[in-house]
Amino acid sequence: MAPLGIGLIGLGRHGMRYVRHLSDTSLGARLVAVCRRDVERGRAVASQQGVKFFRDYEELICDPLVGAVVVATPPSLCLPICLAAVRAGKPLLIEKPLACTGADARAMVRAADAAGIPLMTAHTLRFDRAVLALTSQLAAVGARRYLVLTNRVEPRPEVLRDPMDYGGRGVLLEIGIHLLDLVRFLTGEEVAEVRCEVERPSPKSAELRALASLRTTGGLPCIVDVSRMTRGRINRAEWIGADGQLSADWVHHRVRKVLAGNVVTEQAVEDVPTVESVLRAFLDALTSGAPMPVTGLDGQRAVEIADACYESAESGRVVCLVR
Repeated sequence: MAPLGIGLIGLGRHGMRYVRHLSDTSLGARLVAVCRRDVERGRAVASQQGVKFFRDYEELICDPLVGAVVVATPPSLCLPICLAAVRAGKPLLIEKPLACTGADARAMVRAADAAGIPLMTAHTLRFDRAVLALTSQLAAVGARRYLVLTNRVEPRPEVLRDPMDYGGRGVLLEIGIHLLDLVRFLTGEEVAEVRCEVERPSPKSAELRALASLRTTGGLPCIVDVSRMTRGRINRAEWIGADGQLSADWVHHRVRKVLAGNVVTEQAVEDVPTVESVLRAFLDALTSGAPMPVTGLDGQRAVEIADACYESAESGRVVCLVR
């Protein structure tokens, strides 16, 4: 069977990761077309890869060689791209966040569901080996007590982007979306309510820090701490149980377990690129006809939690998502 032709929309830092992994012939797919707003750079990548270049994403989507579409653009562009692919009957893998707002995400999911078009959200941390190792050991620390998720990364002044790429929103939507999705993934529950505070350099600028307190429908307290304010990185999930604690670090690829008597064990996990894992999962689901392992609805829910966090930060009140 001929490899599935992939059209890639977006060739920024993250989009180029997809370019690299799509060169792997074992995937059963091949890159056939790319699209980028920067025409000169886009054409250079297309020439290097020996694929078609399109400056118009709709033309890429409609190309007969394109059997599925991967979207690695800023989230402000995802809604029209998704609707165009749905109209053309092309399956979609869209990088997180799925959209800038819950309303846009819902429109995307409704359109794909109504047309029967597969839609996967690339929530890559669900495929991280440290996170998966943590999930396999939850029973070892007894009855759950609470969950702490941290994603602190360094400022990147050399990486310039239009604030409207994220709808004027900042670090919570940009990188905190990983953590908001992990709450649902690790607990298996929806988020019932949130309280959130954010810090902005000025009243109209995007936030550089967010601290959110969430509670799931099962009553589990969860803390989300995300910032782009300090040197170095701390990225981890901490699961606190009655009999011990687990910590997964997806930067240093380690899982740490602390039990009674302060008995500590550490486990190194394999550093497998999550973009590769996401691509394989997407293509496997298309080939087998199975449901997408991370659905459009999963992406929608994460953005809806972000909406609630921003509403809480603005109002100073607890915001309920599930009554």
